[in-house]
Amino acid sequence: MAKLEYWQLKQRQSQPLDIKIKLSKIRIQEWYEYYDGKVYVAFSGGKDSTVLLHLVRSLYPDIPAVFVDTGLEYPEVRDFVKNTKNVIWLKPNINFKQVLEKYGYPVISKMQARFISDVQNKNEKNKATTNLRLTGYNRFGVYCPSMKISNKWLYLIDSDIKISEKCCNVMKKQPFSKFEKDTKRKPFVAIMADESKNREKSYLQKGCNLYSKNKPLSTPIAFWVEADIWEYLKMFNVSYCKIYDMGEKRTGCMFCMFGVHLEKGENRFQRMKKAHPKQYEYCINTLGCGKVLDLIKVKY
Repeated sequence: MAKLEYWQLKQRQSQPLDIKIKLSKIRIQEWYEYYDGKVYVAFSGGKDSTVLLHLVRSLYPDIPAVFVDTGLEYPEVRDFVKNTKNVIWLKPNINFKQVLEKYGYPVISKMQARFISDVQNKNEKNKATTNLRLTGYNRFGVYCPSMKISNKWLYLIDSDIKISEKCCNVMKKQPFSKFEKDTKRKPFVAIMADESKNREKSYLQKGCNLYSKNKPLSTPIAFWVEADIWEYLKMFNVSYCKIYDMGEKRTGCMFCMFGVHLEKGENRFQRMKKAHPKQYEYCINTLGCGKVLDLIKVKY
């Protein structure tokens, strides 16, 4: 399909929810029919995937949901998933502790963590990449500032703490990829363009349904915004995970440190200390996340 213009995305995001629902159902039907029903919903137990699952099953009630049990979910999320019908549970090959030991800690952002990891693991083969991450200049002498480590985080390179972005790939993406390979099912994923600049860019380039040979992907609510999610839950009286009523705005991995330095007021780890003291103790002390938060000067 042709690339979308930014104004087209903004126009779609401004539509009333009933129009968005109709458009999303068209994308869902197109995806379902293209793959002869061999599809599934990637289900995290969060509000976005809960809405997507309800929307998909309003058309095709028997479509399975697939949940990756990483061991990093809030207990409330796992309980919610257990009480959802027709959910297939997957597990990663290694646990989070092993990921940290092998690759490093997820901190700052996926992009910055990858850049820092590139330099921490420098060798003769990646000299050009190392130079790019440190200076912003590529092998052709072109300045690419978005490809370098932020000056603010350069000091993390010399720390004895390994940093990496690979946890999400190992813990979530790989199990989903194996499931798709084994079953030939293609995914519906609850990604929305307003969540980040990268997701916005991806939507403008690919739209909702990407019929790729390598990584086909349907994101039928990509042009929705967060307010639509809450409105849908209320409109159709859809049950959602109670973790949101406990003050959490996100239901990703409990121990993830991406973006925590940007949180205002009481952050996720301070809330965890109160609501989930057992998990807090394991995260901060056993896994060593406390020393990482100390390094980036985040209170916990």
